[in-house]
Amino acid sequence: MTGVVEKCLLERIEAEGSIHLTLIDPEKVTPPQASRIARKARTSGTVAIMIGGSTFVSAAHLDDVVRVVRRTVKIPIILFPNNVTGISRHADAIWFMSLLNSADPYFLIGAQVLGAPLVKKYGLEPIPMGYIIVGEGGTAGVVGKAIAVPYDKPELAAAHALAGQYLGMRFIYLEAGSGAKNPVPPEMIRAVKHYIDVPLIVGGGIRGRGQALAVASAGADIIVTGNVVEDTGVRRKVSEIIEGLRHRRQ
Repeated sequence: MTGVVEKCLLERIEAEGSIHLTLIDPEKVTPPQASRIARKARTSGTVAIMIGGSTFVSAAHLDDVVRVVRRTVKIPIILFPNNVTGISRHADAIWFMSLLNSADPYFLIGAQVLGAPLVKKYGLEPIPMGYIIVGEGGTAGVVGKAIAVPYDKPELAAAHALAGQYLGMRFIYLEAGSGAKNPVPPEMIRAVKHYIDVPLIVGGGIRGRGQALAVASAGADIIVTGNVVEDTGVRRKVSEIIEGLRHRRQ
C-alpha cells in the first residue's frame, strides 16, 4: 500500500520530472546545524529531508536531530538507516531497503527482520527500496560489505536493479558513496532506467549544476546530495543543483 510520503514523492516526480532530496548525516552535525541545513535546503527547493549515514550514531542523538528538523521544516523526513540503530520514532517514513550487492546476508535481510517490528511500533511509513553500491562505494560499501558494481559494467547494475523491482521494491537507489570523486556515469543510469519501471534514485559525487543536469538527463528521478550541504553555502549549492534539474525540464 502506498503511503502519504511515497505518494508525495511520486506526485512531485510526475509534475517536475526530477526532484532533489537533501541527506543529513547525524554523525556529522549537531541538532542546531541540522536545523540550519534543513531550513536552507527547504528554502532552495528540496522536496524532502533524508536523515542517516554509513557509520553508527547514538539513538539519542539521532532522535535529537530528527526532532529538531521536524520542528524546522514542514516537508517529509525520511530515515536512511545504516542499521537498526538508524531508526527513530520521530520521522515520517523510512527507506526500508536491502543492499542488493552485499556479500553479507545481514544487509540483505537480517537487519530488516530486526528493524521491521520497530518500524511498525513507531508508525513509520516503510518505503521499499533496492540499494546498489557502485563505483568507489565509499564508507557505505565497506560497512555494508558490498561487491561494488564497476562503473564500466552498467549491465550488472541494470540486472541488480531489475531483480530488486521483481522482488517488489518500489524504488531503486544507485549509490556512488559519500564524497565520491565522480557521480554515477550517465551510461549506467540510462542502462538501469531502460530496465526498470520504478523511480530511480542516484546519489554520491554530485556537487554542482552540470553534474545534476547530466544525472537527471540520463534518467534519474530523484537526486540525493549530502556532502555538499555539510559545508558552508548550503542554500547556494542546493539551489545550483536544483537549477540543473530545472534545465532538464525545459
